[in-house]
Amino acid sequence: MSVTAISTPEAAVDAPPVPTTAPQAAGGGARGDHRLVADLVAPGSRVLDIGCGEGELLDLLIREKQVDGRGLELSQAGVNACVARGLSVVQGDADRDLADYPDDAFDFVILSQTLQATYAPRRVLEELLRIGSNVIVSFPNFGFWRNRLQLLLGGRMPVTDYLPYSWYDTPNIHFCTIRDFVALCQEADARIVKSMALDARGRPVGFSAPWWVWNLIGEQALFLLKRS
Repeated sequence: MSVTAISTPEAAVDAPPVPTTAPQAAGGGARGDHRLVADLVAPGSRVLDIGCGEGELLDLLIREKQVDGRGLELSQAGVNACVARGLSVVQGDADRDLADYPDDAFDFVILSQTLQATYAPRRVLEELLRIGSNVIVSFPNFGFWRNRLQLLLGGRMPVTDYLPYSWYDTPNIHFCTIRDFVALCQEADARIVKSMALDARGRPVGFSAPWWVWNLIGEQALFLLKRS
């Protein structure tokens, strides 16, 4: 299956997570990938942001898209920061607590820069598809050419902006490439509606290409999924 550049979003179909590892935008503004996620979310939707950190994306969606937003965050510090913003966020673990949510509870379920830090990514993805009509997933691409080069020339696990930890203290336990994620979507019966490779600033790679090109030049990836 190929990974294609983003197209015009479809209309939306009529609630313990792990810490987010992606860096924040310079100057305190919204991250580039957060803006792209917001573009995919229909105004007024019911949204669950899993692994929502300190609530930057959820706050953006509420302010700009007037969503009915909820969050799930593993760290108590993150929950406290969200509550201080006035956000409806509870503490929980994506690997355990998603089963408590009913089918089709949300129009959009978001897992931003968090899938690679879960213990059971396939099970988590299947839960996302069960509780959300639309699922948005972003993750760092371990197949990015600089990661490959660090392994080839240095013989050590890569450390980059989106993989900023040493191998022995990282919260990321299941690294994957774009190709790996496409294969996981097939196994989990997820239909890829839109997809894009992003650079380090969260900007989409601006041309259409087969998956293996994205797998080399995309530092991160963003997918919009539905159940098959």
